[in-house]
Amino acid sequence: MSHPVPSSQPPAPARAWPRWLRRNTLELVACAVIGLGLLMLLQPFALVLYTWSFITMLAGTVMFMVVSKFPE
Repeated sequence: MSHPVPSSQPPAPARAWPRWLRRNTLELVACAVIGLGLLMLLQPFALVLYTWSFITMLAGTVMFMVVSKFPE
């Protein structure tokens, strides 16, 4: 009777997160939101875009901080 060889990896979680909720994907989205806010800040055409640029960058930064805690 042979015994199973113990593995050095921890067991897989019972339920995996959906692919779109993984850290890598959402970090890229958060970086894109921050970049969009930066573009809104630097454009000279529309005052409404300039007005919302700080809120957009802030939302992207908060999103990045939250998403960085998600599993890979």
